[in-house]
Amino acid sequence: MLLLVVARLICILQWGVLAFAILNPIDFLALQSIRKALDDMPGSNYFSSWDFTSDPCNFAGVYCDGDKVIALNLGDPRAGAPGLTGRLDPAIGKLSDLAEFTVVPGRIIGTLPQTMSQLKKLRFLAVSRNFISGEIPATIGQLRGLQTLDLSFNQLSGSIPWSIGALPALSNVILCHNRLSGSVPPFTSHTLTRLDLKHNDLSGSLSPTSLPPSLQYLSLSWNRLYGSMDGLLPRLNRLNYLDLSMNRFTGSIPGSLFSFPISSLQLQRNSFTGPVQPVDQVSIPTVDLSFNRLSGQISPLFSTVENLYLNNNRFIGQVPASFVDRLLAANIQILYLQHNFLTGIEISPSAEIPLSSSLCLQYNCMVPPVQTPCPLKAGRQKTRPTAQCIEWRG
Repeated sequence: MLLLVVARLICILQWGVLAFAILNPIDFLALQSIRKALDDMPGSNYFSSWDFTSDPCNFAGVYCDGDKVIALNLGDPRAGAPGLTGRLDPAIGKLSDLAEFTVVPGRIIGTLPQTMSQLKKLRFLAVSRNFISGEIPATIGQLRGLQTLDLSFNQLSGSIPWSIGALPALSNVILCHNRLSGSVPPFTSHTLTRLDLKHNDLSGSLSPTSLPPSLQYLSLSWNRLYGSMDGLLPRLNRLNYLDLSMNRFTGSIPGSLFSFPISSLQLQRNSFTGPVQPVDQVSIPTVDLSFNRLSGQISPLFSTVENLYLNNNRFIGQVPASFVDRLLAANIQILYLQHNFLTGIEISPSAEIPLSSSLCLQYNCMVPPVQTPCPLKAGRQKTRPTAQCIEWRG
């Protein structure tokens, strides 16, 4: 078969149709197999240029270096363009020089070919927003040069192979919106900056050394992870985004966390406990600590936060005066304090809350001095029952 392919290409070249280096026969056959396993979805014409009587290196999404394919981007990358349907053929493992492999969103089904472990030069692997199922092949852990792994928005199940966590060159791991279960493996790459595992079914706890200090983006939301984060979070002082929401984490929230260069801090709907004491004025634009078991007084250092969600906790005492000043000056856009045990706020009943700001105080141990619209989920009851307030103080 290889001889026939070579002979065919030589014949075409002799007739003057092609004036390029002959593609490696193994790569030529691999591209043919990949093409046979896939089709354009209605409205897509991605494969219209894949005419195997011409140079495959001129095909859409195919990039060559000499006689070898080094990058394969399947599907039209334009936003909103229809994707592909079919399956990923195991022949992809024959593209021995492949450094980049991507697939645009579409309706590709089936599993990831085990033969991907043969792509020893692969650095970038992104097959997202399709219907890939089955488990992540543990053999991907053999791709020692892999830097980006994006398998998000598929139907992958099973556990995350520990061999992937041990890959030394990883910088981006995006496995969100799948059906992955089991524990989060330790990630040892000192270059890992993004780890996105949200919307899976992961469980277990994280050890203090399970994630590298190089992380800048960490999202573990919508899983079933538990345990204390006291030992892990202070090490991740390069974070600029952190979302641990919708889990079962416990223990205290380290005060040093609020000094990190974070743009959005999402810790809601866990079981964090104790007081929250930032070490300095908080400069994070959005902080959501709602639906936990936090207690004690609200620190005035939070008054510089633009969007602050402290609702559904166990905070007590007065709302700091600095909050009122910044709220009336329209420096606070959202201040949700409902469903706590707060006893007062120094604000005039005639004060005008800026239209750009939202304040909710209901269901505390006080009558709200100002009437402002609250989220529907806050309920209709304005004040917490007296018996609960007496019991909590006691």
